[in-house]
Parts: sequence; C-alpha cells; structure tokens
Amino acid sequence: MTEQLDRPPRAGARTTSSYTELAQLVRESGLLDRRRGWYWRRLGVAALAIGGLVLTVVLVGNSWWQLALAAGLGAVLAQVGFLGHDAAHRQIFASPAWNDWTARILSGAVVGLSYGWWQDKHTRHHAAPNQLGRDPDISPGLLAFTPEMAADRTGVFAWLTRHQGWLLLPMLTLQGLSLHVDAVRELWRRTGSRRRDRHRLLEAALIWLRIGGLVAFLVLLLPMGKAAAFVGVYLAVFGVLLGGSFVPNHTGMPIVPKDAKLDFLHRQVLTSRNVRGNVFLDAAMGGLNHQIEHHLFPSMPRPHLRRVRPLVRDYCARRGIPYTELGLLASYGVVVRHLNTVGLRARDPFHCPLAAQLRD
Repeated sequence: MTEQLDRPPRAGARTTSSYTELAQLVRESGLLDRRRGWYWRRLGVAALAIGGLVLTVVLVGNSWWQLALAAGLGAVLAQVGFLGHDAAHRQIFASPAWNDWTARILSGAVVGLSYGWWQDKHTRHHAAPNQLGRDPDISPGLLAFTPEMAADRTGVFAWLTRHQGWLLLPMLTLQGLSLHVDAVRELWRRTGSRRRDRHRLLEAALIWLRIGGLVAFLVLLLPMGKAAAFVGVYLAVFGVLLGGSFVPNHTGMPIVPKDAKLDFLHRQVLTSRNVRGNVFLDAAMGGLNHQIEHHLFPSMPRPHLRRVRPLVRDYCARRGIPYTELGLLASYGVVVRHLNTVGLRARDPFHCPLAAQLRD
C-alpha cells in the first residue's frame, strides 16, 4: 500500500474542495438520510435474543452446554456494541440527545462499557487515524505499531512483540476483558470534559449493576467453575468479534507523522482499508468493513455504507487517490505480516514513504 503513495497532497483549497464535492454528491444521493426503521428492528431483535438466551440459560441449568450459550451471548453483545457505536456516531436518530442516551444505555447497562470513555477515545481516532501522538488506537500498548515502539521492550514483552502477528488471535480473546477493565478504571479518573464528568457516576452505576448482576445471576445458577467458564467464553467471543472488526481497518496502513498535515479526504482514505465481502460480513463486522466510507461520513446509517461504496471508490479513482480494499483473509494476512515485521525488525531503520514525503 505504501508504495502507491507517490506524492500525497497537503491541505489546500483544491483538496478541500474535493471533499466538499464528494459530500455534495453523497447528500444528493439521499444516503445520509436516517434509517430509523432498520435500527429499531435491529434493537428489537437484539432485545429478543438477549431475553431468549437468559431464559435458555435458566432452563439448561447445571450443564456444560452453558458454554455454547456463553458463546451466543458474546456474539449478541458484540452486535449490541456495534449498535452503540452507531448511536455514538449519531447514525440512528436526528436528536443528538436520543443518540447519546441510546449509546450510553447500550454501552453501560447492556454491554458493560463506559460510553464517555469510549466516545472520547474514538473521537480522537476519527480526527487523526494512524497519526502518531494523536490517534489513541496506535498508542504504545500490548501491540507495537511501529519499530520505535518495539525497540525498547525487553524480556517477555520483547518476545510477545516479536511474535505479535501470530499471537493476534489469542490476544483478541482478551480484548473483551481489557475493554471492561479500561472502562472501569477510566470512570474514576478526572477528565477535562465537564459533560463526561456529569455522567460519570451514572455510567459507573450502570456498569457495576450490569457486571454485578451478571456475576450474581451465574453464581446463583451454576457451580463456581462453570460460572467462571461461562464468563471466560463469553468475554473471549465478545473480544474476538468486536476487536476483530476493528483490527483490519487501519493496521498495516501508512502511519502519519505527528507533525504532518493532510486534508480530510486524503487523511481518511489513505489510512483506512475496506474489507470486501457480502451482507453477512457486513452484519458480522457491524458495517466496519466499509471503513473508508465510515470515516468519510461517520454519521451515515450503517446500511447505506455498502451503497455509497461505488460512488466513493469511483470518485477516488478519478482523482488518483489510492483506495484500498481486500478480502477478509487477505486483510488479516497484511495485518499479521505488518505486526510481525514491526516486531522482528524493530531495530532496523524504518522508512515510510508517506512520512518522508510529508516532511518535504
């Protein structure tokens, strides 16, 4: 991908007007219009699925078949997480307040995550995808996204980094637990946003009631070992489905230097990757496989992302903007190779064509 970026343009009147022209075409297409009926159906199906799973768990009782139900719960809650994501992007309702509260209830009371923490993190990601020092999704953590991040690691962390591509799937099974831990920890940290502070106690109450309620329900119904196994399977499936939908979107795409300047259209397209598929893949990935379109039009209802894709792809082709789209397995192949390359060549010089050109 990076070899194609011969001369990425800087921000300016011409490139800014390019996005304005694209946005006008999309507005005229009607694809920014709300799809409330589509979302209400999805919300209703999710509620019925959760209710049905809870009832089935009670009826099955003390059995290892509960682990299959735990996997089902993880899959359903991943879908609820996607609905919370859509509400946070104000895709569902015209009212910002309705969207915010829908996202807050789905995230806190149903999934067990902090809406305020996630919204702040995700908003910063959308503003500067793959930009060092600005995108929290590529900040130093368990995964190293650049050789510089990996170079100073020692011991067990160095070994994990050298094999991080092959260890990606096992790491994703821990993503659900990590999201819960991060959300709870961040709830108690003071932030600069008064609005988030105002809802911090409410979010904490929702999350603790949800976590405590699930644990109490399982402990009363099942022996301790089966209850722990249920939670482990549910979190693993939830983490793989939710985290796995985000991983191929930007990993292995160009890393933007901290001081680089790019116009909005090029910034979003050059750092994003679409995953080619069908309506079933759209559902499994919550529409995030249309990552380029989602980043260009974050408030566009999910079912319209597939429909706007040909328009965006052709528009980019006419202007010579690389539009990256791969199949699911090919996307993960790129991700695994990139992560392994970062880990194995951490001490070698790393030259990103995009970074070099933006410094000229």
